[in-house]
Amino acid sequence: MKKGIFTSVLAAVFMLVAAVPVSGQDAQGGQQPALKKVYNEDINPLEQIDSAIVKAKSEGKFVVCQVGGNWCPWCLRFADFVANDTTVSNVIDQSFVYIHVNYNPRKSGGAEKEALAKAMLHRLNHPARFGFPVFVVLDGEGHVIHIQDSSFLEEGQGYNQAKVLRFFKNWTPEAVR
Repeated sequence: MKKGIFTSVLAAVFMLVAAVPVSGQDAQGGQQPALKKVYNEDINPLEQIDSAIVKAKSEGKFVVCQVGGNWCPWCLRFADFVANDTTVSNVIDQSFVYIHVNYNPRKSGGAEKEALAKAMLHRLNHPARFGFPVFVVLDGEGHVIHIQDSSFLEEGQGYNQAKVLRFFKNWTPEAVR
């Protein structure tokens, strides 16, 4: 397939996926409420990461960057999963500064936002190759120590608690030292 055709097909697929609503039907056929949007699209992602590193270092923690966006149903599902699973959220709170780093692949925010997104992806070792959401673990110095493909944490239309806990527990400061 020629590069131009591939790019057009990829763009069309992205638009279809992005158009899928984040709410759906529950088991009884009723409408589920829309998931909470957790990505701040107006902040500088590099400054957000820097602030999280400073906080993590002072607390003896690592940073987990959940890279994605409010356009991504799986990103919002993971945020909802963490918010509603106290076992997972406690593990995260004990060892990590957990942030939602916005990435907009549509390039509709202008040249400045596009440049920031490119710089953010470069700084985090190009995690977009794994899809979204993608988790980037940074140590207290801000070095990337792991990139986690979220598809390995999924189960059905959600996330598997045991897999998610295994991921987080294997990348705590205590586990890595």
